[in-house]
Amino acid sequence: MIETDGLFYVFGDGTVGLQDISLNLPTGSRTLLIGANGAGKSTLLRILAGKTLAKLGKTTVDGRDPFRDGLQNATYLGTEWASNPTVRRDVPVTLLIASVGGDAYPERRDELVDILDIDLTWRMNAVSDGERRRVQLCMGLLRPWTSLFLDEVTVDLDVLVRHRLLEFLKTETETRHCQIVYATHIFDGLMGWPSHIVHMHLGQALEAATTEAVLKKYQNSGPNSRLLQVALQWLQEDLTRRGQRQKRTWEEVRGTVDEGLDHSEKFDKYFKLTRGRE
Repeated sequence: MIETDGLFYVFGDGTVGLQDISLNLPTGSRTLLIGANGAGKSTLLRILAGKTLAKLGKTTVDGRDPFRDGLQNATYLGTEWASNPTVRRDVPVTLLIASVGGDAYPERRDELVDILDIDLTWRMNAVSDGERRRVQLCMGLLRPWTSLFLDEVTVDLDVLVRHRLLEFLKTETETRHCQIVYATHIFDGLMGWPSHIVHMHLGQALEAATTEAVLKKYQNSGPNSRLLQVALQWLQEDLTRRGQRQKRTWEEVRGTVDEGLDHSEKFDKYFKLTRGRE
């Protein structure tokens, strides 16, 4: 199971990324993280996967601290993989899949290749972003995992492949000792998939409950699916809570830029200032 108690995370510049997150997600759960951009979903996923250390609060996955103890059977899949230059080179897809255990799990490999509709003759420099994403998912899901953390990795998939993948993941949680936490902005086809929902806003978990409890609380009042309608309602309420983003006018902000520089010099100056932060 996945548990957090009083979890806080603060970025290097002092910005609070997560505030007092307490969750209890049981084995077999499929948890959907819902929130606007910047709500803290990716930060939470990286902490749960042991990729980032939160110095305040407690986090355990199957009884282990994911950062300090490490997680042997956890998989984290994010969007950054597809932009890695290595996976854009002239490399056979079979070589990549074999490099992560394709020959050790032949049945699982063949099932994933079929579900994700991967052509084994593909070369990584000659595929689309969606096809490259399918290869990432195949590689990431190849070895059986007990905890799976997905951060927007289905955004490039067509609707059929995404549906088949979600059905595969649902079966995994129903037949094995495992759990999933999934952040996405695409809610079509998700009705009946998540067992739990967490509503995140400005680093807080405003609501965390079973999907049944959430849908019972929020009645459908539009043409969309009940799950999408809840997401739309939450995000609209979040926007109202946050208030107006712009505190200064365009002219006031532009006035802080050195007007004596031409546009190319301004960009050069900006990138010199920001390059060290990336």
